[in-house]
Amino acid sequence: MGMGNLQRMAMQMQQEMERVQAELAEAEVEGSAGGGVVRAVVTGKQSVVSVTIDPSAVDPDDVEMLQDLVTAAVNEALDASRRLAEQKMGAMQSLGGLGGLGGLLGG
Repeated sequence: MGMGNLQRMAMQMQQEMERVQAELAEAEVEGSAGGGVVRAVVTGKQSVVSVTIDPSAVDPDDVEMLQDLVTAAVNEALDASRRLAEQKMGAMQSLGGLGGLGGLLGG
């Protein structure tokens, strides 16, 4: 494989990486807890977009339960975001079959 081919492959991979990162920034995934009374939405880049709490989950005598539900919903959404990123990055890596170039790119 010539140097020109390596450079072209590297440029294509960089463009694909940028496309995937843009898709992840726009993608939103959701996590929920307590049967859906607490819901969290995060982007594919793991930024929290929103947390929604059904009024039935608000019990002034049990704030700790609500805190646990929020934590669980956010963690579930973040896990879904990580799985989405792994899926998209895995699909990108399987496209090119980089062969020896993979070591040069750190992957």
